[in-house]
Amino acid sequence: MTLYPQLILDALVHVRYPGTGKDIVSSGMVQDNIRIDGNKISFSLIFEKQNDPFAKSVVKAAEQAILTYIAEDINIKGNIDVVMKEVPKPKSTQILAGVKNIIAVFSGKGGVGKSTVSSNLAISLAALGYKVGLLDADIHGPSMPKMFGVEDARPEMFEQDGKQMLLPIEKYGVKLLSIGFFVDPENALVWRGSMASNALKQLITDAQWGELDYFVMDLPPGTGDIHLTLVQTMGITGAVIVTTPQDVALADARKGINMFIGEKVNVPVLGLVENMAWFTPAELPDNKYYIFGKDGGKRLADEFNIPLLGQIPLVQSIREMGDAGRPVAVDENTVSGLAFRELAKKVVDRVNFRNENMEATKKVEMVK
Repeated sequence: MTLYPQLILDALVHVRYPGTGKDIVSSGMVQDNIRIDGNKISFSLIFEKQNDPFAKSVVKAAEQAILTYIAEDINIKGNIDVVMKEVPKPKSTQILAGVKNIIAVFSGKGGVGKSTVSSNLAISLAALGYKVGLLDADIHGPSMPKMFGVEDARPEMFEQDGKQMLLPIEKYGVKLLSIGFFVDPENALVWRGSMASNALKQLITDAQWGELDYFVMDLPPGTGDIHLTLVQTMGITGAVIVTTPQDVALADARKGINMFIGEKVNVPVLGLVENMAWFTPAELPDNKYYIFGKDGGKRLADEFNIPLLGQIPLVQSIREMGDAGRPVAVDENTVSGLAFRELAKKVVDRVNFRNENMEATKKVEMVK
């Protein structure tokens, strides 16, 4: 017997949905994905709501109809998938409603390469095919405009629903905003905590970030008002801690980890990045010199039972390309570029694991 889609639909006309009494074909419940492979038939049935009480009985009736009205030797058992009809979602007023994952990149102290990690992580995620945004939340020391080579850029303003909105700068596949776009780079930025926090909130809420898979935030070093503002503004998917192997950096990183996993903040730590893990001279690519100590980041990760996401070597080209506005992750064919690409893959794995096994992070409600 030759099987063809219409033959299958003719058989399924005999199956009625108990909720309406109508047949499942005229009701549009048979999805247009009928597959025929020899005597094997498979397709999907569409139901209006989750946990439909009639789903199992309708599937069994559809299987029986195929066997009764076509042939008894048809391979149909277990080949009917149940899918739910997509209902248009109401327009959300949630902050960053189109963003799937928010990642905070943090360091306990300055000078450990946090911004270098943030920029190269964002570029690597974009290179893997994800939609990525990067917020330079280091209000007092914004470095992303220089690292991306867009120091002279100025984000455009446009009106949306009667509100003035910012359009992020795009480069290397990353949407970027920084307070550095709006201040004189030659002058020190002296703001009180509340002023800095309000400026940061505007970059988050008054910008058209659009649909993003990952929203990476380069946080200021240490713990303070900015960090509190962020966890009160949005639910952060997870934090990535950046440290060097030396003891003084590890001590500050430890405080940062405790801040995130503490009861009040309760943001999952995705893992730790050990930056400047060793020095490798260009002329001796196989040599490793542990200038800041060896495996300090690994020991700290083990102490908190969090993953070591990567060990990034101290390579001159990382600094040179960052200063030149072309981070090393742009070229994955270099040792450093490959290291950041692998870091991005591990971050994706950790985010997926976190989302599958933990509830979504809620923004922190501070009680006086």
